[in-house]
Amino acid sequence: MKISSIFAIAALSAEIALTFAKNNNHAVANTRTSSSLQQPTKETMFGTFVNESELLKTSSFPIAPKQLMERAREILAPAVGLGTKDGGACLADDFEFCAAVVGPIGKKEYLGALGSFKLEDAFDISPNFFGMGVDPLQPNRVWFFNRVKGTHTGKFMGAEPTGKEIVYPPQIHHMDFNADGKLKEYGFYTADRRQGNTGGLGGAFGFMYGVGKPLPIPECQPYKRSFRFRLLSFVGGLGQKVQKKKKD
Repeated sequence: MKISSIFAIAALSAEIALTFAKNNNHAVANTRTSSSLQQPTKETMFGTFVNESELLKTSSFPIAPKQLMERAREILAPAVGLGTKDGGACLADDFEFCAAVVGPIGKKEYLGALGSFKLEDAFDISPNFFGMGVDPLQPNRVWFFNRVKGTHTGKFMGAEPTGKEIVYPPQIHHMDFNADGKLKEYGFYTADRRQGNTGGLGGAFGFMYGVGKPLPIPECQPYKRSFRFRLLSFVGGLGQKVQKKKKD
């Protein structure tokens, strides 16, 4: 790849990012006509907070926020286990699981995948959920965090129990519900890949990495910048140094 092409890509990437930030502000402002959406007085992507309580009051979704969070806690409880303990009764027929790497996959495939790992047989797990709330701009969605800790107590992926404590990075989860209170979509994403001892990986991949048995694919390895990204970063840094010297 020619150096001139790389500079062009860098400039185009910056322009796209700036355009997206500007358009995103307008898109968010237009999703509601209520005065509870604060209108910025100038072009900015910082400092604007919506009036959550007012937005939720005007929601047409039939399940109130408090009841929706109670429903989310029911589905997270051991008796239901996100559909794995109740035979999928809590899941809508059109349910999809969609995370950072896996998905979207349907109800049947989701239940089969979770049942095959048998994590509870190999680890003493504390999910440590916290920070639950309803999205004021998408009132059928519940957001929450967790910080998983697990002790390796049984055989897993061919690895004998070690007693090692597996500490996950913080993860952010979402649950989308339909009007009947059935779970329509569930997914989670690593919020800070530098924390924990799973290489920044979440879900079952974190346990695999934690016991030294990651799948031999890039998605099951700690994040590593590609050669092209490293080259682009190098050239971008070089360009900034040149510009600084010209100003000086």
